[in-house]
Amino acid sequence: MAISPSRIAAFDCLSAIDARTAFSADALAAVEPSLGEKDRGLCHEIVLGSLRHQIYLDRLIQKFAGEKKLDRAVRVALRIGIYQLLFLDRIPAFSAINESVELVRKAKKASATGFVNAILRRTTREDLGLKFNDDIDQIVVETSHPRWLIERWIGEFGRERTIEIARANNAEPSLAFRRTARPSDADLDELGRPSQYVAGCRLRSGDTRRLIELEREGVIYFQDESSQLVATAASPNCGERVLDVCAAPGSKTGMLALSGRALIIAGDITRTRLATLRSNLERQGVIGVNICQYDASAYLPFADSAFDLVIVDAPCSGTGTIRHNPEIRYNLAADDVARHSSKQLKIVLNASKTLKKGGRLIYSTCSIERDENEDVIRCLLAEQPDLGVIRPDVNERFITDEGFARTFPDRDDMDGFFIAQITRTA
Repeated sequence: MAISPSRIAAFDCLSAIDARTAFSADALAAVEPSLGEKDRGLCHEIVLGSLRHQIYLDRLIQKFAGEKKLDRAVRVALRIGIYQLLFLDRIPAFSAINESVELVRKAKKASATGFVNAILRRTTREDLGLKFNDDIDQIVVETSHPRWLIERWIGEFGRERTIEIARANNAEPSLAFRRTARPSDADLDELGRPSQYVAGCRLRSGDTRRLIELEREGVIYFQDESSQLVATAASPNCGERVLDVCAAPGSKTGMLALSGRALIIAGDITRTRLATLRSNLERQGVIGVNICQYDASAYLPFADSAFDLVIVDAPCSGTGTIRHNPEIRYNLAADDVARHSSKQLKIVLNASKTLKKGGRLIYSTCSIERDENEDVIRCLLAEQPDLGVIRPDVNERFITDEGFARTFPDRDDMDGFFIAQITRTA
């Protein structure tokens, strides 16, 4: 039996993601050019859907297969098959089952074809009810988030809010975009409604195919509304010297440079990240950004008080972007948050030294973890008493009691971001 290109591509993507040799965005980008429009859509849906429900799918596999040790190819094929059977009503059951069996055969695991066929057929006939170890285990399985993360969020946000955040992470995110610096007469009014909170940001309301065409032409740039909010909060004034400390991949740098009003220096740690930065700026039609390489956690090659505006979009756990990058939840470990926060503090301390008196430092992360956000700023202020917090210039909806800005996937239909604005007072 022939296997559809969409399922072959989905299997290849999910196998690479499971082996931690690729991320979903990169894996999908690599296979999509070889697929037709219909196959691209199904591949995209199977990959992201299987990841969003992975723990639930694995618990069902365990229910029917017991403690039998499964080869990666077998497990991935079962996830693909069960996901289609349970979540994609338009896919005939025989197609989901037969092509999953053939995927195993194609992976040279022919001895497992009967086993895969039996498990998938049992999925269609037998009770799918699961037994849970406790209340938290139920949340873990039903939302497919690791236990340590669910426990962490319950401690921070409470049980009900945690469930809402986890459910929002499994929903299809809104598609947000903005114009680039490239000239075009494309009418974006027909393709997206304006954001309530970010000037120049639009949310898809029209033909996705046309948006993809414009993105490939460099006319628009896909960027989550919350990420655009950070760049808006950091908007430089005319003639300012700006340092974008952790600039790759260049989404926010591109927005900062659109006005052409400031001298911008952007840097990052590796040549690979700088190549990505250059490529993205070029794609956006951005010129005049000075790019340099450094390890910001160790040093910054600039004089003290050299910049009017410093942006630190710090490397983080990424727990605010799980709806876009569902595999993040499985790749993180409990001690990663503390590791990130330690590095973030080193970076922002070094960055703060380059800030002029009266200047602004924007610190942001795409994490919803307090350790990486409020706690980092608290430590920064303790070590640098001549720094103070000022309210970010964003909608009041996002301002916290402590004077920072927060976005959440459940409340705002945006990625989870944190924004702090700091000034040097002496």
